Amino acid sequence: TITSLLVGAPKKDIVDTAVEAGSFKTLVTAVQKAGLVDTLKGEGPFTVFAPTDEAFAAAGIDLSNFNTDDEIAALADILLYHVVPGTILSSDLAEGTTTVTAANGDELTVEASTAGVMVGAEMANVIIADVPASNGVIHVIDKVIMPPADVVDENETDEVVCDVTIGLSSD
Repeated sequence: TITSLLVGAPKKDIVDTAVEAGSFKTLVTAVQKAGLVDTLKGEGPFTVFAPTDEAFAAAGIDLSNFNTDDEIAALADILLYHVVPGTILSSDLAEGTTTVTAANGDELTVEASTAGVMVGAEMANVIIADVPASNGVIHVIDKVIMPPADVVDENETDEVVCDVTIGLSSD
């Protein structure tokens, strides 16, 4: 179980720790499908906000729907939004809101208060903090956090601009 992983020195990397915990089957499958296993087994260090299987179910994420390259890239973007380069322990957080840069390049808010730690716009609760791994730390969260939608430049259009318009007529 997850709580048994809190005792002793970390012996396994983030992926193997998640597998051993048994509460992250969907997350591990998603990491495999998105081709991120080698990344999360890498040297790190990484801080991973790991949604439980229940969190994936509540979000309605069905991994069988991710089949095309674009869909798998979107899945990887979602997963990398849960990863922060470096190690952030709960004891490192001062009360208030901290903004960090997730591995996908988007900003992620982490809010610490006397009520606990919450992550992302969805305000996912950290339900178990500071699960050690040999290449970082895992914080278990109760929701899947979604990266912000890419902002489209309003000045960009798909409209074709022509310098000269030539009309055709019947003659």
